[in-house]
Amino acid sequence: MAKRQPSPTERVEALFHELVDHYGAGDERELRAAAKLLLVALAKFRAHGGERWSALLDEYVDIVKRDPARFERMLRSNSGTSPDELQA
Repeated sequence: MAKRQPSPTERVEALFHELVDHYGAGDERELRAAAKLLLVALAKFRAHGGERWSALLDEYVDIVKRDPARFERMLRSNSGTSPDELQA
């Protein structure tokens, strides 16, 4: 039986923890690690999101602010291991 590959979300989580470790005992290390990931994500949104990248970003931010439970469900559903398992 093949070893289960981590999902993309799990891989990003692992990278986040790696960044947190990189900052050692520094102040706000979790926030600094999250900010690094956000900067990269924003650059990718802008580069690959087409003309609508900003509106899509606003939709996600709105979900985080107004419906945290939905946001959590989105994170959990995006832990699938194949592209056909992912949902937004």
